[in-house]
Amino acid sequence: MGSTSARLFARVTAAPAVALSAWLLVAFPLLVAGALSPLTGALLGIPAVAAGMLGVFRLVPALPAEQGRLPWWPFALTAAIAAAFAAVQLGYHSEILVIRRDPASYAQFTSWIAQHGSLPIPQQRHLIAGDDPALHYGSLAYYQVGEVIWPQFLAGAPLVYTVGHWLGGITGMLVTPPIIGGLGVLTFGGLTARLVGPRWAPAGALLLAVCQTQQWISRSTYSEPVAQVLLLGALALAFDALTRRVGSGGGWSRWHTLAGAAGLVFGLGLVVRITALRDLLPLVAFGGLLLLARRGQAAPLLGGLAVGTGYGAVAGYRLSRPYLEHLSASLIPLLWISAAVVAGVAAAVALLWRRGLPRGDRPAWLPAAAALAVLAVMAALALRPLFYTDLGHGDQATADFIGQVQEIEDLHVNPDRTYYEMSLYWVGWYVGLGTVLLGTFGAAVIVRRIMLGRAPQWVLPAMVLSWTVVTTLLRPAITPDHPWASRRLIVLVLPAFILFAMWFTAWLAHRLGTEPQVRPRLRRAMAAAAAALGVAVMLVPTAITAAGVMTYRSDVGSVAAVRKLCRAVPPDASVLMVDGVYGGYMQLVRGMCGVPTAALVSSRPERDTARIIEEIRERGRTPVLAASEPRHIMPHVPPDTPLRHPFAVNTEQDPSTLMQPPSGAWIFDGDVWIAVLR
Repeated sequence: MGSTSARLFARVTAAPAVALSAWLLVAFPLLVAGALSPLTGALLGIPAVAAGMLGVFRLVPALPAEQGRLPWWPFALTAAIAAAFAAVQLGYHSEILVIRRDPASYAQFTSWIAQHGSLPIPQQRHLIAGDDPALHYGSLAYYQVGEVIWPQFLAGAPLVYTVGHWLGGITGMLVTPPIIGGLGVLTFGGLTARLVGPRWAPAGALLLAVCQTQQWISRSTYSEPVAQVLLLGALALAFDALTRRVGSGGGWSRWHTLAGAAGLVFGLGLVVRITALRDLLPLVAFGGLLLLARRGQAAPLLGGLAVGTGYGAVAGYRLSRPYLEHLSASLIPLLWISAAVVAGVAAAVALLWRRGLPRGDRPAWLPAAAALAVLAVMAALALRPLFYTDLGHGDQATADFIGQVQEIEDLHVNPDRTYYEMSLYWVGWYVGLGTVLLGTFGAAVIVRRIMLGRAPQWVLPAMVLSWTVVTTLLRPAITPDHPWASRRLIVLVLPAFILFAMWFTAWLAHRLGTEPQVRPRLRRAMAAAAAALGVAVMLVPTAITAAGVMTYRSDVGSVAAVRKLCRAVPPDASVLMVDGVYGGYMQLVRGMCGVPTAALVSSRPERDTARIIEEIRERGRTPVLAASEPRHIMPHVPPDTPLRHPFAVNTEQDPSTLMQPPSGAWIFDGDVWIAVLR
């Protein structure tokens, strides 16, 4: 029975990443070809996911170390925690459809490809007023390029949420992220079981599930839940692939297949988030180590990574080029760094090929020095606010917003401040100071053990997680209000601290439980006390902070308002937005209501609006004017024209804080007035 539970635990927790990857492998080419639909998705996607699941249950080995004697409760409890997490987030899921920030951008992206199956988005200017210079077709997160529109972000997360849209429309799309978030908790439980021990997996899953940021990102259509499942799942698959030593010679085996799958899943993270490129750099170095060690898994791991990265390159440069051009100031240096890493690893492998893998315990002081280096880096990050204040957002709009939040919070107004020097404290907000300290000590001990050759299973996780933690905390590269900024932490940074802290707690409990100078009964009591105290130190502050998102649902009422708005707009309408309402609503009306939409950008609005209305009528369509307030429509219509207010939402939205974790909601007022000119 124990062996069965060990196999099931390993395979079920590897399945989410494989299922998402299998879907992306077939859905992304369909989108590129303009052939994505429920029919093609089902015909190719169902067999692909089924094949992936068959591979998981045939190839993934049982959890190590406890084969034959693992009870059922660790797996059952981990799965129950993941299911409970998903259920709670389903109850609190948001309805963010009006674009202010990323969730609605992804929601509108999803809605478009779910209905149309292709990109780019046509402007349909011939159904409004042709090339009239007073018209603009772009909006927040949607770039006007020539006669088409490109969405801002990468297609990975929308392709996953598209399945929910096909199954349940707008609501189906909005309840998909909680399910993916629950799969993230399950996947993390599986990674904890592999690296710390199966009996510690429920505690690890619980800590991540309680974390405020994990709950928050799982309630809306963010990309992070999908990226988290892929990257944590890839680490789990890589662990499985390397459990058996396979030489560079010989035939193909299950370990080669698992290594290729791990590399592929890692690479597909780039289809979801462009910043995954930075997270993947340690994998290249690790591949070099495997080559030097003459491990047969090296070539399939790097080959899978190349294929997944190729998908990501097409996703970026074929479907999101305007977005990459917007990020060019940071992306181009990252591409050069990536090229340098690849070239450097290749040169190092060639140089050391005859000598083989260098030893980490020579000279003898090196393992201790590496551990001290971990402590020194974390100490520097902790002390950074005392001697450094980071300034400069790169754009005035962000600075203006930060200045407004500073005024609301009664802080010293310094709009240029990025608060990046506070990044380690952000981690402490969301998982507690105890987790930060235990995680730091855990990372130091793990690095020392790796250098001594005692923890080979930790080499890749430590490389990926440590690199991501340090580079992210040094420069989060995000607007620093919370909970928004915590998005940068949830994919790998917060899981890394939890994982290192869980390992240190387990290591300490084991040391106390095997102390030969203490009586057996006292040893067991000491070990149990250390385990319970360690988990409590991590869980209690995490739960206290999490209360801040348990009091509201964001943008509730938006789904009903969208349906009412779309019913109010005639099917043959061409919509002209005459004020700033277009920023958040243009793609909503174009994509969800299915009518051509443009914005008025004119220094003489009354004359230009009258001309555009007539041009719409000449095309046999019904002009509809839209604005955020009726006073912006009235100058353009006859006095007896009825004005309607179909989109009227007064509800709660996510807050913005700078010096403390969020603890409640702000108010969101969404209004669209229209005039139908028949």
